[in-house]
Amino acid sequence: MLVAGGITAAVAAKGATATIPIVFYTGGDPVKLGLVGSLNKPGGNATGAVQLGKQLVAKQFELLHDLMPKAHAIAFLVNPMNAATDDETDEMEMAARAIGRKLLVVRAGSEDDLAGAFASVVREGAGALILQSDPFLNSRPGRLAVLSARYGIPTMSPLREYPAAGGLMSYGASLAEAVHLAGVYCGRILKGERPANLPVQQGTKVELVINLGTAKTLGVEIPPTLLARADEVIE
Repeated sequence: MLVAGGITAAVAAKGATATIPIVFYTGGDPVKLGLVGSLNKPGGNATGAVQLGKQLVAKQFELLHDLMPKAHAIAFLVNPMNAATDDETDEMEMAARAIGRKLLVVRAGSEDDLAGAFASVVREGAGALILQSDPFLNSRPGRLAVLSARYGIPTMSPLREYPAAGGLMSYGASLAEAVHLAGVYCGRILKGERPANLPVQQGTKVELVINLGTAKTLGVEIPPTLLARADEVIE
């Protein structure tokens, strides 16, 4: 059995074998990505759990705008090698237009690209930054938190690990829930069930986490209404 976390790993696993069972947990559309035939009837050797991804993009933009209402432009840091980047960028652009704000798209696909991406945000005058949910970006919460502090950019991630590592805030699907759902399916497959007969599960848990210490360092005042909505506040 193969367990794949994230779009890149899931697509690579599916491309490598049509016989070994695959359990994935990822964002994106598994049908569009070619992982399964349909959500209810996967029909092949892969199944798993899908996290809320682009469905949360508009809310991420709204929350960051609530935090930084004077920001006329908000940046979106994406990995150009992520298969979901175009769809998620389209969603973010619609969210920006809906409230009359400009979206600045910056790209980083490697460690060497990160500092330049943050410098671009400052140079272009964006008042805040949203991080794409991407395996490369998700794996570097500490590095991204350091860059956010260095460049003075209020930044939101989709993962709790980011504010836990010193970043400002996160709003997104629960990774722990997705891993749990995938683990349940691993157990069922090991007991003899076939991926083809196990419908793709949809994660439902969403978390808002705010780091008050980082907010103070950045000189950002968290509105009481936003604090009241937080699932977790890190002092």
